Amino acid sequence: MKRIINSPSKYVQGSGELSTLNIYASSLGEKGVYAIIDPFVLEHFGSKIETSFKADKLNLATWKFNGESSQKEIDTILDNLNKSGCDVVAGIGGGKAIDTAKAVAYYAKLPVIIVPTIASSDAPCSALSVIYREDGEFERYLLLPKNPELVLVDSGIIANAPVRLFVAGMGDALATYFEARACYLSQANTMAGGVCSASALALARQCLDTLYEDGLKAKIAVENKTISRAVENIIEANTYLSGIGFESGGLAAAHSIHNGLTVLEETHEVYHGEKVSFGTIVQLVLENASIEEIEEVVTFCKLVGLPTNLNSIGVKKISDEKIRRVAEASCVEGETIFNMPVKITVEEVISAIYVANELGSR
Repeated sequence: MKRIINSPSKYVQGSGELSTLNIYASSLGEKGVYAIIDPFVLEHFGSKIETSFKADKLNLATWKFNGESSQKEIDTILDNLNKSGCDVVAGIGGGKAIDTAKAVAYYAKLPVIIVPTIASSDAPCSALSVIYREDGEFERYLLLPKNPELVLVDSGIIANAPVRLFVAGMGDALATYFEARACYLSQANTMAGGVCSASALALARQCLDTLYEDGLKAKIAVENKTISRAVENIIEANTYLSGIGFESGGLAAAHSIHNGLTVLEETHEVYHGEKVSFGTIVQLVLENASIEEIEEVVTFCKLVGLPTNLNSIGVKKISDEKIRRVAEASCVEGETIFNMPVKITVEEVISAIYVANELGSR
């Protein structure tokens, strides 16, 4: 069976790197850059971006992202992109703005630059966009033929973003090794189109080791709006190691549980990585991992402030009906939960959710 490792053409990380966006963009296109930007980023960094492009005399058109990576948003942006005449797409902001930019670039057949301003997910490096319905419920994965031409990470901006978002990125990254390990054992196909290679599994393991070693130190530094080596390491783990690890190593139950949880409206205000952290505990219960390994994950989550039970992801009133809905949505045809090296049934998932909730509440 073939092994495939996907990665962006170039990954750049460092404080102040946002000011170099125009330089990299000029190497990818000649007509201009169409930037899809989160409102907060546009308000606080829009003038800085515009100034750098004026210095290079490179055209810049901006679109204020509306908050949901839905097909309607993508289609609306495509109409405006076609009128702009730009030949490079950029996504600047959080995970949903990034996923939208990648999808827009795919449909427009243009190169894309990704500039994450928060380290809250592993979306930046992947050849994948997660598409949601307009109400925030998960709809589908859009598999893309290539990874971004450039991922540009300004660690100075990320260190000044809300701490909760930084920690949520650790929640998303936390699942990387456990999902890759499951796919390696089951020899399931990954998002890259092959099976999990030893290299991808090693990157995923490095991601987990970095979280355990530097996660708490990095959180404390970011709480004080400072950049340390631990912060840089966690940004790399959240963004690059997790990005390459999940795409080339594979997804399994943790992300399916996340997708299932989106059917509950009360979870919509909870970040992707926060739901994934609970999904990781559910996955470990599903595969009957050792109690020591589960306790290690739960302890890490509590140290850095990640959710470990249903209450902490917004589900204040638990019912059999709710848990069944989540389990059934996690087990729809095509979900990555079937990459697990154990037999999966809705009843098994229901049981695992209850057990994970209890273990994470202790």
